Amino acid sequence: MSLRITVDPDTGTAPFEQVRSQVADQARSGLLPVGYKLPTVRGLAQDLGLAANTVAKAYRALETDGVIETRGRHGSFVAAAADAAARELATAAEQYARRAHHLGVEQAAATAAVTDALRAAYGTG
Repeated sequence: MSLRITVDPDTGTAPFEQVRSQVADQARSGLLPVGYKLPTVRGLAQDLGLAANTVAKAYRALETDGVIETRGRHGSFVAAAADAAARELATAAEQYARRAHHLGVEQAAATAAVTDALRAAYGTG
């Protein structure tokens, strides 16, 4: 098992986003197991022909999303992303429910709004 990333400069997607999404996809699919040590920012940047700041930006976004965790000088590792995602999802749902209730929206209307938003986000008409 090893990290496999390709950056295509001809796409309309920023290089940091290509790195972020590929690492996230590999971590969530299990190709990169929990605890897998990622290359250093400088090492990955050199391997990919990118600026170190580009890779650092991707790593920061991955850490914010709970996909990786940085352990100081020890490096960055794949985190238990499913747990972090579940916690973040529960927090967002709770905030939404409280806001809908505060606005006086009926439960059925709040549920319908979420269903519509999920359909739009997932592209399932």
